[in-house]
Amino acid sequence: MQAQDYGPAKWAIGQRSDGLVDADVDRALAEGSIVRTHVLRPTWHLVAREDLRWLMAISGPRVQQGNAGRYRDLGLDARTRARAEKAIVAALRSEGRLTRNQLGEVLDRSKLDHEGQRMPYFLMHCELELVICSAGLEGKQQTYGLVDERVPADGPRDPDDGVRELVRRYLASHGPATVKDMSWWSGLTMSVLRAALGELGDEVGSEEVDGLTYWSVAGAYGRPPPVRSAHLLQVYDELVVGYTESRFVGDPAGPIAREAWLGRDLPSGVFLVNDRVGGHWRRTIDTKRVDVVVSFYEDPPKSARAAVEREAERLGRFFGREVAMEIGRFVPSGAS
Repeated sequence: MQAQDYGPAKWAIGQRSDGLVDADVDRALAEGSIVRTHVLRPTWHLVAREDLRWLMAISGPRVQQGNAGRYRDLGLDARTRARAEKAIVAALRSEGRLTRNQLGEVLDRSKLDHEGQRMPYFLMHCELELVICSAGLEGKQQTYGLVDERVPADGPRDPDDGVRELVRRYLASHGPATVKDMSWWSGLTMSVLRAALGELGDEVGSEEVDGLTYWSVAGAYGRPPPVRSAHLLQVYDELVVGYTESRFVGDPAGPIAREAWLGRDLPSGVFLVNDRVGGHWRRTIDTKRVDVVVSFYEDPPKSARAAVEREAERLGRFFGREVAMEIGRFVPSGAS
């Protein structure tokens, strides 16, 4: 689950769970059952501990390759990155988990410049090499620990088997989807993914719709029963960033959603009502309250408004705060 913005990512877990609250996710991160690290694409994701090593084996080298130009721009050659990695490992081994600022002090002692973007790329390098990962919060600061101390080693795994497993899981949770969708989400090439789909054989199937080929796990065709509820999706939710060319395909609100997606004056989160994109939303949290601003694409019926209000209340329970709502309407360009 994409998680460069940790707070909203926690809500994405909470709304897919029964009864979890904000502190439960923090506890899982501290205990290591969930790991936050760079994997799949050059951004943070939340990953189940038992999946980290095989996922990194198939995606880490590709992200490292993609970072090569940035490493050159920052003067981070292989020798410099190796020196930083050695210093960071030694410090974590002797001192336990450390924050980014504390690791900066470690690099200072090693006479390694970590100003600007050099520090995040030093850390990303170590993550992609399966050396460090998240180790929970220290106050409000994320900490790092050693992968070998937090993620048990597993047996060797055929990389091709890892790719097939990734495709299975993506289609089970995101299908129907196109190969281009899968490539964007996984960071793997379309040729690698097409080969995996061919190897999966009867486990998957495809269907042509409006010139696009959609893949699903076998037997998953047909529209599921409608869900009479609302979902407030954070901006990087899997139901948004899990797709690219088919993000709004098949949704009657798709044309409006595409226009709103580009509007910088709108809240960045998307919300669903009864399986359809209903509009955009944002939330602001302080010590006592969550302020929720909702912009519907259309004048909502009472049932849709009530569903969104119930979901906002659930958001408040997750963060342990009262909720104040503001509901409005997005008017597309050209509309009267």
